[in-house]
Amino acid sequence: MLIADLETAVRLSLSTLAGAAGADWDVPAGTLTWTCWETAEHLADDLFCYATQLGPRVPPSGGDVPFVFTRRHPDGPRNVIFADRAAGVPGLLQVLDACAGLLSAMASTRAVSVHAHHLFGRSDPPGFAAMGTVETLVHTHDMATGLGLSWTPPADVSDRVLARLFPDAPGDEDRWQVLLWCTGRAELPGRARLETWHWDGTPR
Repeated sequence: MLIADLETAVRLSLSTLAGAAGADWDVPAGTLTWTCWETAEHLADDLFCYATQLGPRVPPSGGDVPFVFTRRHPDGPRNVIFADRAAGVPGLLQVLDACAGLLSAMASTRAVSVHAHHLFGRSDPPGFAAMGTVETLVHTHDMATGLGLSWTPPADVSDRVLARLFPDAPGDEDRWQVLLWCTGRAELPGRARLETWHWDGTPR
């Protein structure tokens, strides 16, 4: 289900973001300092890097696969993946779709016994799929906020990634709002917005 959830999240994200193909993607993405364009590149980069962590015959156990990460300007995201601006928003979304496809394929074909490094806990293919889903859900929220789009993903998808990556998350609130709270993007009744956060990617 975690791999299917990744595919669902990406499909819904691409459909939503395509509705702003003619918008200004150089506006800030929600409360982030990055633009919507940079946030989409960052999301594509996350999905690509999660896929490639699982790719080597001996997956890395103590660090990331050593690609060259660069920034286009000092405050921009540190990425391997960048989209050609000449291809416009359709090209940007195709880059995102391609990177998501890599992660889905890798998570689907690698044995669950394969574990690879991640800063928030060495994880297995379903765990990396869940990470990709969280990244897709919350960064689409960031971009949708900046672009003036409506974005509310399915509650069951949020519920499953919360169970996999945030096992101590509150259980008595709307699941999407809880995920936004867990990732520092919202308040909950009686709970202030988090200043720092992380998930636990270790296999259960």
